[in-house]
Amino acid sequence: MQKTTKTLLRTCITLSTGILLGAFGMGALYAQQSGIKRTVLLKHELSVQGRDAVMGHAEIVSGLETGKHTHPGEEMGYVLEGELVLEADGKPARTLKPGDTYFIEAGQTHNAKASGTSPVKVLAVYIVEKDKPFAAPVK
Repeated sequence: MQKTTKTLLRTCITLSTGILLGAFGMGALYAQQSGIKRTVLLKHELSVQGRDAVMGHAEIVSGLETGKHTHPGEEMGYVLEGELVLEADGKPARTLKPGDTYFIEAGQTHNAKASGTSPVKVLAVYIVEKDKPFAAPVK
């Protein structure tokens, strides 16, 4: 095998392993709570060293909440359906409806509750530090 082919093969194996580990890591972290469905749509390494972008979709049954947690990076989201009460430390609670957006700072403790009569659906993008847990629960 030529040197460039071997290098390419090693790179592909390394990237595939990283993607699988990342997906399993996020799955373990975001173990499906009853009534909350989370789906990672895209995970991609950024040109900013040490950062990954993660796009996800969450659906929360009315009356349920995520529980207080933090992320090792920023989170920004868009409410697709339903009504959501977002509580973030240091800020007043916000009620978000379809078409509303939000931003959560890195490390900021927050909680989201589906407050309407129907499930809430959110599309979110996270810019997180590599090799750190995607989220950490806060007690």
